[in-house]
Amino acid sequence: MRRLLAFVLEQRLLILALAGLLVAVGVWSALRLPIDAVPDVTNVQVQINTNAPALSPLEAERQITLPVEVAMSGLPDVEQVRSLSKFGLSQVTVVFREHVNIYFARQLVQERLQEAREQIPPGVGTPEMGPISSGLGEIFQYSINAPGGNLTELRTLQDWVVKPQLRSVPGVAEVNSFGGHEKQYHVLVRPEALLKYNISLRQVFEALAANNVNKGGGYIVKAAEQFVIRGVGQVQSIGQIQNIVVASADGTPVKIRDVAEVTIGGAIRQGAVTMDGEGEAVTGIVMMLVGANSRVVVNDVKARFAQVAKSLPQGVTLRPFYDRTDLVNRTIRTVETNLLEGAALVIAVLFLLLGNIRAAIIVALSIPLSMLFAVSLMVKLGIAGSLMSLGAIDFGLVVDGSVVMVENTLRRLAERSRGASLVHTILEACSEVGRPILFGIGIIIVVYLPILTLQGIEGKLFTPMAATVVVALIGSLLLTFTVTPVLCAILLRGRIREHEVFLMRWFKRLYTPALAWCLRRRSVVLAGAACAVLAGAAVVPLLGGEFIPRLDEGALAIQVLRLPSVSLEESIQEAMLVERRLREAFPDEIETVVSKTGRPEIATDPMGVNISDVIVMLKPPEKWKRAQTKADLEAQMTRVAQRLPGLAYGFSQPIELRVNELIAGVRSDLAIKIFGDDLDVLKRKADEVVAAVSRISGASEFKAQQVSGLPVLQVVVDPDRVARYGINSADVMTVVETLGGVEATQILEGQRRFPLVLKFPESVRADKDTIARLLVTAPGGERVPLSSITRIEENEGPAEISHENGSRLIIVEGNVRGRDIASFVNDVRALFDGNAIQLPTGYRVEFGGQFENLERARNRLFIVVPLSLFLIFLLLFSTFNSLKQALLVFTGIPLGAVGGVFALLLRGMPFSISAGIGFIALFGVAVLNGVVMVSYINSLRQEGRTVMDAVREGALVRLRPVMTTALVASLGFIPMALSHGAGAEVQRPLATVVIGGLVSSTILTLLVLPVLYFLFEREPRDSETEVMA
Repeated sequence: MRRLLAFVLEQRLLILALAGLLVAVGVWSALRLPIDAVPDVTNVQVQINTNAPALSPLEAERQITLPVEVAMSGLPDVEQVRSLSKFGLSQVTVVFREHVNIYFARQLVQERLQEAREQIPPGVGTPEMGPISSGLGEIFQYSINAPGGNLTELRTLQDWVVKPQLRSVPGVAEVNSFGGHEKQYHVLVRPEALLKYNISLRQVFEALAANNVNKGGGYIVKAAEQFVIRGVGQVQSIGQIQNIVVASADGTPVKIRDVAEVTIGGAIRQGAVTMDGEGEAVTGIVMMLVGANSRVVVNDVKARFAQVAKSLPQGVTLRPFYDRTDLVNRTIRTVETNLLEGAALVIAVLFLLLGNIRAAIIVALSIPLSMLFAVSLMVKLGIAGSLMSLGAIDFGLVVDGSVVMVENTLRRLAERSRGASLVHTILEACSEVGRPILFGIGIIIVVYLPILTLQGIEGKLFTPMAATVVVALIGSLLLTFTVTPVLCAILLRGRIREHEVFLMRWFKRLYTPALAWCLRRRSVVLAGAACAVLAGAAVVPLLGGEFIPRLDEGALAIQVLRLPSVSLEESIQEAMLVERRLREAFPDEIETVVSKTGRPEIATDPMGVNISDVIVMLKPPEKWKRAQTKADLEAQMTRVAQRLPGLAYGFSQPIELRVNELIAGVRSDLAIKIFGDDLDVLKRKADEVVAAVSRISGASEFKAQQVSGLPVLQVVVDPDRVARYGINSADVMTVVETLGGVEATQILEGQRRFPLVLKFPESVRADKDTIARLLVTAPGGERVPLSSITRIEENEGPAEISHENGSRLIIVEGNVRGRDIASFVNDVRALFDGNAIQLPTGYRVEFGGQFENLERARNRLFIVVPLSLFLIFLLLFSTFNSLKQALLVFTGIPLGAVGGVFALLLRGMPFSISAGIGFIALFGVAVLNGVVMVSYINSLRQEGRTVMDAVREGALVRLRPVMTTALVASLGFIPMALSHGAGAEVQRPLATVVIGGLVSSTILTLLVLPVLYFLFEREPRDSETEVMA
């Protein structure tokens, strides 16, 4: 250590040059640092979507979902396979372990998809992988508008003009279209005309397909030129479709116009979008590639967005209504404010306590230099600047080493005899405290290392934080032993007079008699410390627990749940009613309201048409008049919503909603999963759970998954009757399929491609009786009504069927308000343990959602915390080479923890993973001052002082560095603890724990530690008389 410091002081110009290089590299890195609001916590997963318009949920489960699940379940490193089968859709989500690369995961899935496709009946549907995006992937949303705009024309512009250009932006995984009508050419066949001309549906279908083809005939050579031969037979207009010949009747051609009407129509919809209660809209959702830089991608999208807007037809406009950079900018502003205020407080304290402006400047310079060092390594390590990474840096910790070194240097320079070398004095001063600084900061660094082992959501959230703090502390340690001594040699020239500032004199006047009293009343002091530790342990169960505090996104997401039998049109009207009522009730709070009902084109979010997500974009809180807090606003909106049609309402936030669903398959804080085979039993038990859980204090918006209640008009083939007429079931199914529409071919309009669909008109689809009168052509040409060969029944079938790892389940989900989630789940478990809810044999219950994350994180902390404590003790033992003194300094941890526990209690905060990380950080800080004080007391004893003399002088001499490091460390966290900016909710528990713990651990260091040192190290010559003196 001494040789390093000697080299540094000899090569001052080299050290300054290297510091200048650090500044240049740091600034360059800062300009390239990726910025995001929070780390992406979505697990590694691949979605497999299969559109199967003809299948009911039961058929989708049997024919698609099960084959896909079987194919995927044997993949390596698969953690979970879950699925959802709904009308017209099968979605299977394959979740991989965290270490698996997403592209490798998709490759594995792609290889198995072929095996699954072979097991799926032909024509049912083709499984396809979803986009490479995540819960934070929906970064930009917009609507396309025109005065009196036709929804089909607007959707066509979105799909063929806007979407392709935005999708080509680097970092964009997909642009999902939602709302409006997908354009189709409809051939609406008239049953009576088919009967008149004796034409079957198959003939019409085949005529359409056969009269819309182009072919190539190679080429011919003519006069030394080569001519390509093309056969052009594609239709390009409604008129050409109408003139297609289907058959000949008595020598007269029968054309499409004779048996059908050709129109422009829309595909059968499974979703729609409405805005501000003013009607339907066409929207686009830009989805970011996993791992991309959200700020860069959004800025590039907005630049392309402006270009696309200029190319649209006159009167057509693009309007963004959701921009992820708004959240990013608000959270980064919170981080910047906390960092600047923290730095200002730290620097102010340095000026006040060090009593020397030049010394304070030396210490303060370590703040920007350490920050630049950290940013440089963040870019190298691929860590994005976010609320969790940058927001976790405490400048008080960063300057701790420099504070101790500069304070000791000031003291030594003031004691320097006339003629003594400045550089030699600085070398001696720095060498004296070098070892405790190295081990003290090293302990804090080592404490953060186990955090890097966290997994799952908590790992993705807190690993960037730990890595950033570690590199910042490494930077501060390097600067402490290089730049700080050099700056001392340059700036602390001349005569240094040691004078205590008023604040330190005041502290010392209070501390001196307190220390003397504690040394005399050792048993009282130790009993008080023991009582404090026991009180803290007793308080812990009262705190409760939650996973992570909610991050305020500046928006609300209201999920409106209706009966499964509700039509899309009815859902649209009810969604617009909700929008209008909310805008009328909260004009000063709401910016815009967008409702998404059902599912979009790419079914990343497979909602039914009976469910709407009402996204409420809020104005800045300072403009609100009807609510002071977001919780109050949410409560008022709940009262408004409950007066409107709808089975149930659930409140969340857009990103929170999406992340919860992707990670756990649910949209709420808590999921109660009931596993079993029989859907009726599952539904009955789920209703019992909802009724029982809703009576528990804190239960909010609990509801059971709607697995039943879907009205089904079932056309059941009678085998005997169809055999009598010689009709195949396939012929019957052709008629049934034509009710919804069968794609015969595609019409090309330049580069655009639209389906040509054969279907019956709405009048034929009107009711059960008109469907029963539809005719099926027998092989002999006879026409047989459907009612003669089938049973047409109105039944109620499953609305959706969920699986997890191959087992059927039903989910009861809801939110917990006004209490911690851990104690709430204990109350729910008591219902099952106490037989208030009894499950049949073969059925079981599990808990998921945020609680599942909390349980996993707690179990991980049970490993991480002891490991951190063991590493601390190991380093303490290495520092002092004494088991007694290692235990002595180690006692700072429990009393520090007491302060953290009571700080949480006083602020009404439950124990969360954020608070848990705060305790881990506190452990390292709690022992730093103990190391500094004990090291100095040991050096005094080596000079021949008695234990009592060494303890008294050591405690008084180290008062200033102990108070300074404690104050700057705690003050650095104060802006974080008091902040109410975007994202402050996540940081607040961590900062609260550290501040509370620093208060109590500083008391330990100054009052309890000297007493313990005396008791641990007292010798026979330390007479009781000396102690009492």
